[in-house]
Amino acid sequence: MYRGRTFSLSLPPFTKAVKWLVLVNAGMFLLTTILKVATPAFGDFFSLTLALVPKAVMHGLIFQLVTYSFLHATILHILFNMLWLWWFGATLEMDWGQKKFLEFYLFCVVGAALTTVAVSYTGLGGVTPEAPTVGASGGVLGILMAFGLLYGNQEIWLFPIPFSIRAKYFVAGIVFITLIEAINATGARHGENVAYVAHLGGLLCGFLYVKFLPRKGLAFGASERFFSFRNSYYRWKRRRAARKFEVYMRDHDRTVTFDEHGNYIPPDEPDNKKNGGSKSGWVN
Repeated sequence: MYRGRTFSLSLPPFTKAVKWLVLVNAGMFLLTTILKVATPAFGDFFSLTLALVPKAVMHGLIFQLVTYSFLHATILHILFNMLWLWWFGATLEMDWGQKKFLEFYLFCVVGAALTTVAVSYTGLGGVTPEAPTVGASGGVLGILMAFGLLYGNQEIWLFPIPFSIRAKYFVAGIVFITLIEAINATGARHGENVAYVAHLGGLLCGFLYVKFLPRKGLAFGASERFFSFRNSYYRWKRRRAARKFEVYMRDHDRTVTFDEHGNYIPPDEPDNKKNGGSKSGWVN
């Protein structure tokens, strides 16, 4: 962080959701590493089953839209992803709460995966339906985009370089670099499958979530729409029942009245009761 004219290294706390995401990713990286050393054939099969393979997703392995984000190719791959998840994600979780943060992260992960699947069938960027994609970069870059949009004027220290930059300019630079790499990418480079298409998908999903989706999250917005629809349906049933009852009573030479909401309107009572209509003999 940057305060005044002095630099201070202030790391965010490990919030609950961020901590568990880091632990699960680290655990999966350790597991896949052990499996590939102990039983290389099964280790490769295990990793390929959980990785994002567009062709496999189209054949029903929908779980890959999420599981790919828990796999990483190298130690540096997972290290930088988890550091960014911690540094930027903890701030979002503290402001949004655990549920909304996890919903946002999952939204970016799945959105990045769907982007990769869609682009793979166009042949752009050297991505093919058979090419596997791994890594949490889609979700992490979605977090970075949200951080830049919400805390754009906050200073970021480019550790280890003693230089700070505002978050919005830092995010703009990341978007520019990712876009250039996605354009120039022709598949795997130096033996690593860097999925720049997934990176762009994560950035796009982070932007869409912050700018256009409900402030309280998708789950809250969906529940509000559901209960609104349910209440509208119940009101329609009440009005319909009221109209049927009016017809029934009219057929029996009696008149009842309901308002536009289906609520019963009692008939006017006579005003010639004793004591001004009071039920008791006393008037206060």
